[in-house]
Amino acid sequence: MIAVIVPAHNEQDLLPHCLKSLHIAARHPGLGGEAVEILVVLDSCDDQSGSVARGFDALTLSISARNVGHARRVGAACMLSRGARWLACTDADSQVPADWLMQQLAFKADVVCGTVQVLDWESHGIETQARYLEGYQAREDHRHIHGANLGICAKAYRRAGGFKPLTAHEDVGLVQALERSGAKIVWTALNSVSTSARCDPRAREGFGDYLKSLAVAAAV
Repeated sequence: MIAVIVPAHNEQDLLPHCLKSLHIAARHPGLGGEAVEILVVLDSCDDQSGSVARGFDALTLSISARNVGHARRVGAACMLSRGARWLACTDADSQVPADWLMQQLAFKADVVCGTVQVLDWESHGIETQARYLEGYQAREDHRHIHGANLGICAKAYRRAGGFKPLTAHEDVGLVQALERSGAKIVWTALNSVSTSARCDPRAREGFGDYLKSLAVAAAV
């Protein structure tokens, strides 16, 4: 079974787009009919995120941590206990391509680190967009790490110790641990995930705050 883990904190507005894209990816013929289970980890949600997730037939798990690393960790543990052989991670404000899961598995690697592309730059402006694109390597063998586009073999995940309960950069910490464990890692831009550039990011020090820092630099 393939598991998809989506941490969410008050994501009722963007979560439907994420889950719709995941359902399309889960039905890709290249998966050969293998079961795909989607888990939304509801972290301190007081909106309708849970109802949205269940409306898309996703599994839900409620926690009160306000910690994305903890959310990913307990989500992974839950899906491993259900027999997952592959863990795919994305974010509630992101949309995956139709061949997302198929591409991850096709590499036959322990880990697949994919790229992201921003859906809409309107909230940041052209200068921020230019600064971002100047430093971003949307190519094969890049070295970007995004929790919104990450796939891990269950065996490799266990061997590396899994996600740490960090409030930021839990994805970076896991990939570094996987590297130390000798995991085979693929760095690809073939299955790029679309993500939001909103100005009110849920996780501090993450991708959203990085874009905000570029906006500040562009204004100087």
